[in-house]
Amino acid sequence: MANKPKPDELLSNINYKPPRTQWTDTPVEFKKGYYCYAGRPNNLEYISLPHGRKWSSTDDDWQLVDNWKEIFLEGMENLLKKFRSFRLFMDICVRCGACADKCHFFIGTGDPKNMPVLRAELLRSIYRRYFTISGKLGKIAGARDLTEDVFKELWYYSYQCTECRRCSVFCPYGIDTAEITMMARELINLLGCCTDWISGPLANCYRTGNHLGLQPHTIKSNFEYMVDDLEEFTGVRVEPTFNRKGAELLFVTPSADFFAEPGMFTCMGYLLLFHKLGLDYTWSTYASEGGNFGLFTSNEMMKRINSKIYAEAKRLGVKWILGGECGHMWRVLHQYMDTMNGPADFLEEPVSPITGTKFENAKSTKMVHITEFTADLIKNGKLKFDKSRNDHIIPTFHDSCNTSRGMGLFEEPRYVINSVCNQFHEMPENTIREQTFCCGSGSGLNAGEIEELRLLGGLPRANAVKYVKEKNGVNMLSCICAIDRAVLPPLVDYWVGDVDVCGVHELVGNALIMEEGEKREIDLRGEPLPGMEEKEEED
Repeated sequence: MANKPKPDELLSNINYKPPRTQWTDTPVEFKKGYYCYAGRPNNLEYISLPHGRKWSSTDDDWQLVDNWKEIFLEGMENLLKKFRSFRLFMDICVRCGACADKCHFFIGTGDPKNMPVLRAELLRSIYRRYFTISGKLGKIAGARDLTEDVFKELWYYSYQCTECRRCSVFCPYGIDTAEITMMARELINLLGCCTDWISGPLANCYRTGNHLGLQPHTIKSNFEYMVDDLEEFTGVRVEPTFNRKGAELLFVTPSADFFAEPGMFTCMGYLLLFHKLGLDYTWSTYASEGGNFGLFTSNEMMKRINSKIYAEAKRLGVKWILGGECGHMWRVLHQYMDTMNGPADFLEEPVSPITGTKFENAKSTKMVHITEFTADLIKNGKLKFDKSRNDHIIPTFHDSCNTSRGMGLFEEPRYVINSVCNQFHEMPENTIREQTFCCGSGSGLNAGEIEELRLLGGLPRANAVKYVKEKNGVNMLSCICAIDRAVLPPLVDYWVGDVDVCGVHELVGNALIMEEGEKREIDLRGEPLPGMEEKEEED
């Protein structure tokens, strides 16, 4: 963001005063820093989204096809027939307002159309107009005609929702507003209006198996650098394998973990752990992405991206799948996988080859989260740690939305962190676990052109980090999501300062004792361990 405003300036722009006019009579204002760029035609064509064209969200004419309204309403009718929950969520909201102040984007912007209830009303008003009898009464029944301005407003606010589901926790009727956003985006995509930050990574995933577009030789080269660094830092030479048929496990993690910091430090933690265990596992350079941008696009896209992991597991002949620290990979897996691509009966029910523990929660999906796997190892005494190696780190833990509200993974990461660190502090109770605040950049919103929106959306999470920093001296925000590891560093640097971000398995790698009597002087970031600072200066 050019000429980024200072935090105080950004805070001063938040205005909770409601507009003088009714929401239906308040036109949308496309504010710079709040809207995403349009998807490129070649990417839309590659992922088979219709009506790709050159257009801009700031243009008056979006070059919609002549029958765009018919396409939209026909698509909506199909979704209403296909998903009973969609029609239910359209019908049962009583506008009680319980969700109103729970959204990080409303807290950060003060825009009433970012209240989950009102954001959903943008689509619900169209539903009433065309799919209910009362809608014939028009505005008095909360119905609106589908005009280009109405469509543009729906587009604008559908990409100011991270589908985090925090609002759903507080809804007395159990309305999942994230599902409404997902339906809205699916309808938007029927008209070729997907954003660039979503369609680009999806096209890459179609081409190369990962969102970053990394080719197999690039992936292997990145691992060679990590392996060399690990040997320098620890004296241990690990030997990962790729595309090896007959391995017991396939390990799948976000591509960011072997591409950029701080995810690479998490990946180095994986490599050390697996080497210590002598685990019979393999990576794939084809199913080289855990993340699933299909979750932000359409149900069919989500299904396709998820299926590549299982197709690769079948091709390689592994017994089951171990998954890394990812967000939406796990939400897709736990909420949608079984009805989309499952059950994965060609794989075995996961059993730890080290402890013999049967992971019954993965009986259908045949996929186990790395923190579950590691927590089981620790519980059964299979790992030894030197917790003092992490004494320079005072961590807190950010519950990533998809692994917390999406799959209920609360205790295992904390158990692992407490097992490898001497100091750990929780953020306030109403900002963690089920009530965790989003990073502000999920669901395909990690785009540079909306940095101001993202900083405001991440404000509630940053405030909680600031609280534990000032109270307990926290200097590390740990998490188990690649998007979080990418977007939280600039967020906390802007609002808080002097707090780093890491994955849980970076902390594991720091503390893990590979051999009895080993002496390690630096951590996985190449920084001196506690007590080794003077030696580092001498060298």
